[in-house]
Amino acid sequence: MSRIGKIARRTFLVGSAAVVGGVAFGAYYINRPAPNPLQPAEGQAVPNPFVVVDQDGVTLVAPRAEMGQGVHTTWAALIAEELDVDLAQVRVIHGPAAAAYYNTAMMGALIPGKKYEMSGFTHGLAEQLGKVGKLMGMQVTGGSTSMVDGFTRMREAGASARETLKEAAAQRLGVERSRLTTEGGKVIAPGNIELTYEELAPDAAKIDVVTGVALRDPSAWTILGKSVPRVDMVAKSTGTAGFGIDVRVPGMKFAALKCNPARSGMNGFDATQALKMPGVEQVVDLGDGFAVVATNTWLAIQAAEAVVADWEAPTYPATTDAIMAEITRTFDTDPDSTMRDDGDPSTIPAGATEVSAEYTVPYLAHATMEPMNATAHLKDGKLTVWCGNQAPIIVQEKCAEAAGVPQDAVEVNTTYLGGGFGRRGDFDYAVYAAKLARAMEGTPVQLAWSREEDMSRDFYRPAAIARMTGAVQDGKVVLLDGQIASQAVIRQFMTRIGIAPMGPDKQLVEGAFNQPYGIPNYRIRGYATDMTLPVGSWRSVGNSHNAFFHECFIDELAHAAGADPLEMRYELIRDVHAPSAGTLSAVRELSGWTGSTPDGVGRGAAFCYSFGTPVAMVVEVVDEDGAIRIAKAWIACDVGIALDPGIIEAQMTGAMIYGLSAACTGEITFTDGAAEQQNFWDYDALRIHNSPLTQVKVLETNPYMGGAGEPGTPPSMPALANAIFDLTGKRPRSLPLSHAFDFVS
Repeated sequence: MSRIGKIARRTFLVGSAAVVGGVAFGAYYINRPAPNPLQPAEGQAVPNPFVVVDQDGVTLVAPRAEMGQGVHTTWAALIAEELDVDLAQVRVIHGPAAAAYYNTAMMGALIPGKKYEMSGFTHGLAEQLGKVGKLMGMQVTGGSTSMVDGFTRMREAGASARETLKEAAAQRLGVERSRLTTEGGKVIAPGNIELTYEELAPDAAKIDVVTGVALRDPSAWTILGKSVPRVDMVAKSTGTAGFGIDVRVPGMKFAALKCNPARSGMNGFDATQALKMPGVEQVVDLGDGFAVVATNTWLAIQAAEAVVADWEAPTYPATTDAIMAEITRTFDTDPDSTMRDDGDPSTIPAGATEVSAEYTVPYLAHATMEPMNATAHLKDGKLTVWCGNQAPIIVQEKCAEAAGVPQDAVEVNTTYLGGGFGRRGDFDYAVYAAKLARAMEGTPVQLAWSREEDMSRDFYRPAAIARMTGAVQDGKVVLLDGQIASQAVIRQFMTRIGIAPMGPDKQLVEGAFNQPYGIPNYRIRGYATDMTLPVGSWRSVGNSHNAFFHECFIDELAHAAGADPLEMRYELIRDVHAPSAGTLSAVRELSGWTGSTPDGVGRGAAFCYSFGTPVAMVVEVVDEDGAIRIAKAWIACDVGIALDPGIIEAQMTGAMIYGLSAACTGEITFTDGAAEQQNFWDYDALRIHNSPLTQVKVLETNPYMGGAGEPGTPPSMPALANAIFDLTGKRPRSLPLSHAFDFVS
C-alpha cells in the first residue's frame, strides 16, 4: 500500500490508490479503441488502461470487481506470467468507470443457440459481438465471464510491458533487444548486467510501446495453471480490506434507508418521534422512501423504525398464492421462447411409456453478507460515489441522473464487495445515496441498509413453474417436452437500464434448452410472466431453477426406464459433447458410484452445462435419527483451461453450497406485497457443521474456456433432490425441501 500511495493522486480509490504516473501498457486492440482513462502527469506515459509500471513497481488496474471469486488474483497472474515478475510484485486496484474496461465476453454470451455446439466461426462471431460492449458501457462483472474476458488481454498487456521495458534497456545499453532477457522484474543483459523495471520506467515512458508480441506457450508457464496465494488474502484475513461499508470520508454523516416494502410509492411520512431521538439530525424524503441521517448507522436504523410512513399499495399481486397463480396463467399464453424444438415432441411414440411432472421453485433473495450500502458526496457540481458494485458505468450514469449532474461529473470508486451474486449488478443502492447526497450537498453521507431493508428491497430470483412431459422406450429416453413459466429477468433488467428488450428471453429457458442430451424428440418452451414484482440476476440466473426442473425430470425418466440415472445421462451425452460426458465419467469415479446404496444412505446425480462449463455432481445424504444430513458431495467440471485450480475448486464448492442452501430452506414469500422473510433467522443457509465434505475434480478437455463462479450452483439442487428420492422413495418436486423433509440443522 505504501508504494501505491506514491502514485500521483487522480482519484480512483480515495484513501488507497489513484493512478496517474508511471508507464502503462495494455492490449486494448479493437477497431477504434476507447479513450485511456489513465491520464499521464508531465513527463510520464500511460498509453493503455491495465498495467502501470513506475519507480515503485507494477500495478494492475483491474476492471472487474473482486467479490470473493478471486478475479483480481488470476488477472494479476495473467499479467505477471508475461511480464516476468513474481505475483507478489503486482499490486491490484480497481479501475474507474470507463469504456476502456468493457467486458469483451459479456455481449458474446447473448448469441442464441446451444453454446456447446458453437463452431470456431461462431466463437469468432461472439468475440466480434463482444466489442459492442464498449459502446454500451458493459463494464460488468458477471456471467462467469471474467477469465474469458481477460485471458488474452491481460497476457498481451504483460507481454507488451515486458518487451517495452526491454527496449528501454536496449536503448540505454546500446544492444539489440533480442539479446536481453527478463526475470523477477529485471531486464538482464550480457555480462550479468541487471536493470530493474522500476529504474527503467522513466526511459520506457519516452519510447513507443512495443506491441504485437508473441505470447508464451502454456508449457512455459510458471504461475498460471497452479494454485497461488490470493492477492487479497492477507487484507481480508486481518480485517484491513476496504469494503463499501468501511468507507470513511472526513465530515461524513451516516444514514439508514426505509422504502415501501411493497415496492410501490409513498404518500408521505411522519418523522416526529424519530427526530426526537438524540443524535438524529434529519429525515430526507427520497420519493418512494426516506433516509434518516444520524451520528452513526445503528442509531439511524433504529430511528427509521420510528418513522410512520403511508405506503402505496403494490402494483403486483399481494400474496404468494396470487403471484403463483399469475405465473400459472402464463401457460395459457403463447410461448415467449422456444429455443429448442427437435424431432416431434408433441406425439408420444407408439409403445412408449409417458412420464409427466410439475415442479415449482420460490422467489429467492441474494442475502449477501454485506448489506447494500453506498457513500456519496456532492460538492461543486461533482458527485463522488464509493460502493461495491458490478457495473461502474451503469452506476455512474444512474447516479448522475439522480444527482442532477452530467455523467462525466460522477466519479465511481469500486471497493471490495461483501458478496454480489448478481445483486450488485443493479444500482438502486447507489442511486438512493446519490439522491441523499443531492439533498445534503456539500456533506458526504453513507447510506447503509439494514438486513431487513436488504431482504425487503431485493431484486429476487424469480419463482418459476415447469410442466414436463417425457417418454421412455426400451430403457431409453425418446422424448422430453418442457414448458417453463417465470418472470423474464434479463428483460426486466434491460428495461431498468433504459434499453428496450427485443426478441425471446434466452434466460427463461437456459439450463434446460441448452443441455447436450441426445434425445430425439426434445422441446423446451419458455413463458414470460409480465409482472412488476422486481426480479434480477441471481447466481447462475435461469440455470438455477431450470436445471432443477430438467435434472429432476431426467431422474424420473431414468427411474421409469429402469436405468441407472448417472449411466443414462452419460449414454445420452457421450455422442453429443465429449467434455460433458467426461465430467460424468469423472464424478462417477470420484464418488465411487455403483448405482446402489445401503439403507439409510441416498445418492443423487445431476448435470448442467452453463456459462461454457459442464458440471456433474453427486450428492450423498444419510438418515440421522430421522433427519437428513447432507454428508458428502463430489463435483467434476471442465473449464477448458484451469488458470488457478485452487480458486476453481473454491468457486465450485461455494456455488454448490449456495445452491444447496437455497434448495433446503431458501424462500421469499409475500403478504400485502411485502417479503415476509427479513433476516437470516428466517432465511437461513448451510453452515460449516451441516455442509457436505466435498471433493472437486477440475478437467481441461473443453476446447474453449468456460466460467467458474456460477456453474457449480445449477446441478446442486437437483442432485440433492435426487439423493433424497434415493433415500426416502419420495420424489421432491418443489423447493424449498424443508417443507417436506427434516434436515440436520
